[in-house]
Amino acid sequence: MIRIVVADDHHLVRQGICALLEKADDMQVIGEAATGLEAVELVQTLSPDVVVMDVSMPRLDGRQATEQIRELNTAVAIVILSIHADPILVRQFVQRGVKGYLLKRSIADELLLAIRAASRGEIFLSPTISDVVQTLLLSPSSGNEPKSVVDLLTPREREVLQLIAEGYTNNGIAEVLTISVKTVEKHRANLMTKLEVYDLPSLIRIAMQYGLVFPE
Repeated sequence: MIRIVVADDHHLVRQGICALLEKADDMQVIGEAATGLEAVELVQTLSPDVVVMDVSMPRLDGRQATEQIRELNTAVAIVILSIHADPILVRQFVQRGVKGYLLKRSIADELLLAIRAASRGEIFLSPTISDVVQTLLLSPSSGNEPKSVVDLLTPREREVLQLIAEGYTNNGIAEVLTISVKTVEKHRANLMTKLEVYDLPSLIRIAMQYGLVFPE
């Protein structure tokens, strides 16, 4: 039996995924998460075989949650769900060790296949991502590829950037992350310095450009 945690911040989407998985004789949903942080916590407490995870979530996005889960438990397989087929984003996730990347419009046809492949240690990418792109994504990196500017940020700075882009005020960010408003202001100043931007719209554009948040 493949033991699965489902992480998606949209309740109805999460319900639909769980209903689909529960129909399979070889799968069992053992936990649900509405945030990336909850997904990490469930991996710690439940040790699932597979985590099915949305890219865009509050309290750690899919990329941040993936990084923390890989640090905690290298045995768990992660299958990413996204509305975006951006090759750069897909490659970033594959390089972080995910075993699947599915487009949300293809969940009904592909999710069970992806989970079974992931549980065997195989990589499954949506067939709608072309063979040429898949070959590029799975080929060894040259080592000369430029790093994303977001890679310059600390994990906490990325959390703050994501929350800023999601519309949280400094007070709201302080409450969510359980830190002081003064600390939030310091992180915000560091973000602007590192990213070389000096206004809120520019911060939001960068967060969207590098997949920390997506327009609904």
